[in-house]
Amino acid sequence: MNPPTIKDVAKAADVSVATVSRVLHNLAGYSDKTRQKVMRAVEELGYQPNAIARGLVNKRTQTIGVLFPDVSSSFSSDILRGIEEIAQEKGFSVIVCNTAEEGKRTMKYLQVLREKQVDGIVFTSEVLKDEYFQAIKEMRVPVILVNTMSQKFMIPYVKVDDRQAAYHATDYLIQKGHREIAMLTGSMKDQIAGFPRFDGYRQALADNGIEFDESRVACGDFELESSRKAMKKLLAEASPFTALFAASDEMAIGAMRAALEQGLKIPDDISIIGYDDLKFARMVYPPLTTIHQPLTAMGRLASEKLITLIEEGSTQVSSSIVSHHLVERQTVRSKP
Repeated sequence: MNPPTIKDVAKAADVSVATVSRVLHNLAGYSDKTRQKVMRAVEELGYQPNAIARGLVNKRTQTIGVLFPDVSSSFSSDILRGIEEIAQEKGFSVIVCNTAEEGKRTMKYLQVLREKQVDGIVFTSEVLKDEYFQAIKEMRVPVILVNTMSQKFMIPYVKVDDRQAAYHATDYLIQKGHREIAMLTGSMKDQIAGFPRFDGYRQALADNGIEFDESRVACGDFELESSRKAMKKLLAEASPFTALFAASDEMAIGAMRAALEQGLKIPDDISIIGYDDLKFARMVYPPLTTIHQPLTAMGRLASEKLITLIEEGSTQVSSSIVSHHLVERQTVRSKP
């Protein structure tokens, strides 16, 4: 049996299709009695307004697209939770796209979102390349950046100050008495989280009169296994160090694994601090001291900003630098 249509509702309520449409969209031009008749018919027939048909009236599909480099990560799922919470509250559906590392599928998914006629886009954790910006511009929909920003294009963003947060993490280790501090970084080409977090680390050393030692820096590329290997290399080849700042929790956990494989105890032999405060930071042993990014709140804020742009048709909302804080657990100890 076919689902009821707007025509069926009009027939049951003995009014025109146009009147049913006006009632369903809260437009003027009918009596309260007519509204009650229409709503009774809707209820009795179990009529569900079609999203596409609704879109013909308000020129919207009530959907937003979200692009992530890795949808399976705990990092992405925390942000997505916040985006979806607000989207659901406001009557929007979410299409999630996994763009893969280095944005291999970003252009493909932007084309998919264009075909789906999404009302707006949340773009996360990647550099907004010229070709991406051009594709979004041609779609004529608003976009919000999360955990990334563009120095070239004036697009609102929601993120933590990565340089400041990395400075905070490194300075914390210094205040605990550590002066020989290594770092696991992302790629130096990564202007979003790679270089700024390294720069914060280097600046904290300089401000505390500690000479920067290049041998103590290795690239873990925000991945568990590559971080384990990078930490192994640091332990074998770098100048001796008593503490490590890892630019993500995943890298910190890879480093912890390598340290344990070498027979080192954490924090007795080496102190480690991470960055993100993902769920598993609390679950590893010992629990990881880390920088907390309010990822779900960032997702909520991005979703709110985007839906404001969609519903109000305004062209601009402000960017937001959200605050981070340090979570002390058990992987850092004061140096005697």
